[in-house]
Amino acid sequence: MLKDFTKLETFLVVVKERSFSKASAKLGISQPAVTQQIKFIEEYLDSRVVERKKNGIKLTKEGEDFHKIVLKLSKAIQNTEKDIIKIINKEFTFKIGSSLTIGHYIIPKHLDDIKDQIKNDVFISIDKSNRIIDMLVDKKIDIALTDTPVHEDGVISREWMNDELVIFSNQQIPSVLEKEDLFKFNWICRDEESPTRKLISEALEEIDVDCSTFNVKGIVDNSTLAKETILHCIFKNTPTVSVISKTAIQKELKDKTLFEARLKDTRLMRKLYLSYNRDRRKDAFVDKVIKLILNIKI
Repeated sequence: MLKDFTKLETFLVVVKERSFSKASAKLGISQPAVTQQIKFIEEYLDSRVVERKKNGIKLTKEGEDFHKIVLKLSKAIQNTEKDIIKIINKEFTFKIGSSLTIGHYIIPKHLDDIKDQIKNDVFISIDKSNRIIDMLVDKKIDIALTDTPVHEDGVISREWMNDELVIFSNQQIPSVLEKEDLFKFNWICRDEESPTRKLISEALEEIDVDCSTFNVKGIVDNSTLAKETILHCIFKNTPTVSVISKTAIQKELKDKTLFEARLKDTRLMRKLYLSYNRDRRKDAFVDKVIKLILNIKI
């Protein structure tokens, strides 16, 4: 039985929850399965270890002694796993692929937490989403963080968080814009292949605005270049604007070197995605990093 720790883990959960039904819910198995595993332990020990009471379970004397032994065994296994991970980690670098906004403005704040979680180095590749997806499919990275989902066989893609896009300028503009206001500005637009450009175009089409009719002064292919272009824009008489993830300009908004605006009755929202190869779904390192990243809030 000691080679099969599943039954011992069930016993520990039953004791912790003081209930067969709560242990069943915690473990994600049926209550009869929990009962069967405890019965197996009792038959193996030839002793009762658990007594059912109206207000929960109670350990017998043999059960208390057995519980102390199993706790020691559980701790020893945990320590052994840590030692094994140390061996594995000697030449291990966890590789994250990230699209531009995520890689420049979201993930860097959490790198130390990720390193602490896996006790090793983390390397980040930053590129356009389509190239990051190719790297994931080719297994050159461990996980991908992108602004588009991955539709490839063998890849699991999960929604991560909502990211708000805002209109911004280096001049004070109304914080809430009517659609007619959009035609009063100079525009720095994203390139035609940009997922951000497509999202903006679709959102504007819903309010009968054709962004191809804007007074476009330039085209850029990433958020950092959009921000730098607006920051150093010299069209003084007419505000020049672009669209960017709000998280990319938080510092500039605070310093009042940039100003944000939103469309009346319209929010420009997009999903960010976390993706990994299906054959890595039980990988301890991938699992640890995924759990940490999924808890990140903008």
